[in-house]
Amino acid sequence: MKSGNVIISLKSVSRAFKTGDNKLEALKDISLEIYEKEFVVILGESGCGKTTILNIIGGMDHLTSGKLFVDGRDFSNPTDKELTDYRRKFLGFVFQDYHLMPNLTAKENVEFIAELLDNSMDAQEAIDLVGLTDRAGNYPSQMSGGQQQRVSIARAICKHPRLILADEPTAALDFSTSIEVLSVFENIVKEQGTTVVMVTHNNEIARMANRVIRIKDGQIADIIENTEPAKASELSW
Repeated sequence: MKSGNVIISLKSVSRAFKTGDNKLEALKDISLEIYEKEFVVILGESGCGKTTILNIIGGMDHLTSGKLFVDGRDFSNPTDKELTDYRRKFLGFVFQDYHLMPNLTAKENVEFIAELLDNSMDAQEAIDLVGLTDRAGNYPSQMSGGQQQRVSIARAICKHPRLILADEPTAALDFSTSIEVLSVFENIVKEQGTTVVMVTHNNEIARMANRVIRIKDGQIADIIENTEPAKASELSW
């Protein structure tokens, strides 16, 4: 059984959507704890509910029933101000689409976020940490997909977040570029002590995780703890 400081806790969380006269249950009675300084992979096929879990944890969607706790505090129905503070100070986001500003350089994209906070990491330091020192002055159009994704990771880590949520961050990348990006996440957990929760449909990526949460039909099908997580460089698909 995993032990340690729980930073996120879902208790009997369900999420239902109305579609005409029908109700779609995206999540059904999900109970899950996320611990500090761990790499968690939420694994499942398209439409299984894994992104809905990420969106609820990230405050981008709301639960229909159940409870969400952040650092032991009930966060099931946060105010707008609480949500803003949570996203700004606690979370970093990395998506499949990079969401970079095309008219800003790599460093300026990171600075744009860093300037919103009082205790942010220096933008150049964040760029260095993701291995893009020589690309700091490049615009997104001058970078590969993997390099753009690393800029988005730098933008996330510059906030010194407790938790990074990553939704299919390698889905649009080829194998070698995916390994480069996954190596960055690997280092973030080990060197920065940041918790990473990554949603993916790729079983091979799950080998890197400390824990793998398998989702099927909106429910937790299995939780697997990896006693010896693989390195990104050891993956193959």
